[in-house]
Amino acid sequence: MYFSIEDMITFLPALLKGAELTIAVSLLSYGLSLVVGLIVGIARISRFWPLRALATPYVQFIRGTPLLVQIFLIYFGLPAFGIDVPAFWSGVIALGLNSGGFQAEIVRAGIESIDRGQTEAARSIGMSAFQALVFILVPQTIRRVIPPLTNELITLTKSSSLLSAIAALELTHAGQLIIARTFAPFEIYAAVAVMYLILIAILSRGSALLERRVFVNY
Repeated sequence: MYFSIEDMITFLPALLKGAELTIAVSLLSYGLSLVVGLIVGIARISRFWPLRALATPYVQFIRGTPLLVQIFLIYFGLPAFGIDVPAFWSGVIALGLNSGGFQAEIVRAGIESIDRGQTEAARSIGMSAFQALVFILVPQTIRRVIPPLTNELITLTKSSSLLSAIAALELTHAGQLIIARTFAPFEIYAAVAVMYLILIAILSRGSALLERRVFVNY
């Protein structure tokens, strides 16, 4: 089928709608992943062994299984227990839990990279272990882990394309629906690729500015 620039302009609103949903699912799942990553990362180094016993298998499962399988477990598996989650929110949960597992290791490594002497000094002036964690370790850890955490947002945004497998109407699936009508896969996938490039370029620029601001003020 002949495909023209006019046709591309006609289908551009549908692609933009898909891009909008890609941004929404990426930001929501990233917010979830930050919370999960911080909690699980701290649990991984906790002296309270039940926390470590829960956190370690979770991280191993997330890192050891494909993201697509995890998406299927949420979307197709939960209904077997009477929990019916829409495709959009299944994607948010799956991406958030997946990225959270990787961010937990980033947080753990960031905390462990700080000199133990700082914790000992905090305890020596009367701080509890929790106070030393919140007021001494976490602020320094945040500065150290910003680069890998912002890279996780970029990875997560690209991984959102896997949600097309459960018919979540994000950018890739929007392109697939258009291809089914136009039979012009090269042109449509090229447009989808360009839109992903634009999104990632914006995120990369934003993360670079954030890193510069944080380290200048450090």
